[in-house]
Amino acid sequence: MSIQLAKRLLTVSEYHKMAEVGILDEDDRVELINGEIIEMSPIGKLHVNRVNRITSIFKKLPDEKAILSIQNPISIAPYSEPEPDISLLEFKADFYEEELPKAENVLLVIEVADTSLGYDREIKKPLFANAGIPELWIVNIEDEQVEVYKNPLNGDYVSRQIFKRGQTIHLDNLNFSVDVERILGLA
Repeated sequence: MSIQLAKRLLTVSEYHKMAEVGILDEDDRVELINGEIIEMSPIGKLHVNRVNRITSIFKKLPDEKAILSIQNPISIAPYSEPEPDISLLEFKADFYEEELPKAENVLLVIEVADTSLGYDREIKKPLFANAGIPELWIVNIEDEQVEVYKNPLNGDYVSRQIFKRGQTIHLDNLNFSVDVERILGLA
């Protein structure tokens, strides 16, 4: 017989208070997911490389189109504050000085997955879909492909496409295209 004990989930506000009083340190690599503090995977050299490549691609977008946010939190109240590798946010003149971006401010989330592929697909993808984030890319380092998920509905994405070297991903809402080769680097 299995006994399920009730969990006490943290809210985004409580999570912030923990940081304010020093329970969580700035150097802690954690994020709040579904009310639980989750330790993030270590960042390896291929992960760093892909994040830097993607940053280089998207920094060409003018701020008025989208704000490029690297490994910064998104508030998905009441119980989550993930820190995706890359987010493209709706432009705000104050660059989100007054409050963290919310899910409705996000145009695109990109997760770079080397050791975190299962977690990104099974935990983060439904989290982002439930929050209504319109598009998610998972850069799958092991399989050398970019998984593009669009059109969130009922906790999942209706559309899933796999892009490989030699193909181009088009962001309709920004009228911007990205060659997969630029994300993955040399073969």
